[in-house]
Amino acid sequence: MIDANAFRDVDPGQRVLMGPGPSDVPPRVLQAMAAPTIGHLDPRFLALMDETQELLRYVFQTANEFTIPVSGTGSAGMETCFVNLVEPGDEVVVCINGVFGTRMADIVNRLGGNLVKVEAEWGRAVAPEAVEKAVAGRKPKLIAVVHAETSTGACTPLDDIACIAADAGALFLVDTVTSLGGMPVGVDAVGIDAVYSGTQKCLSCPPGLAPVSFSAEALNALESRKAPVVSWYLDMGMVRQYWGGARKYHHTAPINMVYALREALRIIAEEGLEARWARHLLNHCALVAGLEAMGLSMLVPEAERLPMLNAVRIPDGADDKKVRAALLADFGIEIGAGLGPLAGRVWRVGLMGHAACRRNVTLFLAALETILKAEGVKVNAGGLEAAAAVYGQRTG
Repeated sequence: MIDANAFRDVDPGQRVLMGPGPSDVPPRVLQAMAAPTIGHLDPRFLALMDETQELLRYVFQTANEFTIPVSGTGSAGMETCFVNLVEPGDEVVVCINGVFGTRMADIVNRLGGNLVKVEAEWGRAVAPEAVEKAVAGRKPKLIAVVHAETSTGACTPLDDIACIAADAGALFLVDTVTSLGGMPVGVDAVGIDAVYSGTQKCLSCPPGLAPVSFSAEALNALESRKAPVVSWYLDMGMVRQYWGGARKYHHTAPINMVYALREALRIIAEEGLEARWARHLLNHCALVAGLEAMGLSMLVPEAERLPMLNAVRIPDGADDKKVRAALLADFGIEIGAGLGPLAGRVWRVGLMGHAACRRNVTLFLAALETILKAEGVKVNAGGLEAAAAVYGQRTG
């Protein structure tokens, strides 16, 4: 027998989530998630599915009929796009400037694709010229890029690479896990054929679903496959029959996660995309102004920075792990460590969705200054004043 009383109630405590994800979740989303569970073929749930798809199209800025939340986290969205569109021997160009481009390349290799890498320095955008050079003389089936590289805070603009893909007759696949809901994505306007994201970043929903959208061209590639999709669970040829008019059973949908996503998307629609993008940018600018006034510097050049994920160089004399531990223990603030070659060199500070607010920027700047000074690290005064000045300029 096991003593059930030995296990306490779940009480993780309050956190200010300012890392690379997950982000803070609004109470309304958590409340929606707690609604009664009903069947995944219940007429009321089917109606909620339709509404969720409509809201997702709004956030993706697309009219794509096939726009759904895949059952799984953002990485499931990545696999969904690749396993459905890539077959053995297909030539695939993958842009790599961080962890998630590297992950894309790994999946292509596992699928038996003919991988062509376009590599850029971590912390920099991928140059369209490098993509054009890699494509020259080739006929790739697909060109893939990470819009917002979460491991570095770098943003790769999409328009030029989309044109390169179109000229090459290739499908254009984009990772928007960190960018969706925090900055323009414009699936239709840009010309993206396959796109995926995650619920836990700028959508401010718990992790567990991966929004994806396929263009008509991507669906045609799926329908024209010579071999079955290698993943049964992520085979969109079957899953789309459940999310489409047929409502054919494939797997039991995560009912309550769909409730949560629908509410999170409803909050975004209430705020409006343009207002939401502007809010992320404002708080990013205030954070950077405060950090630079303190004497800290950013990894990514200004023109290539993401507004929702900020890679801050760790100053000389600061202990990476001690500072992050103190932020969590003393102030309840979570930030992220560097990954790969950036481990121990940067902190990743997220301002995503519900967490992108003046209160969090101010709290973080004050907490970081306090901790660094206690560690004996030289920090300039004026960080809070610099951030306040940015807010004053934008709201005055």
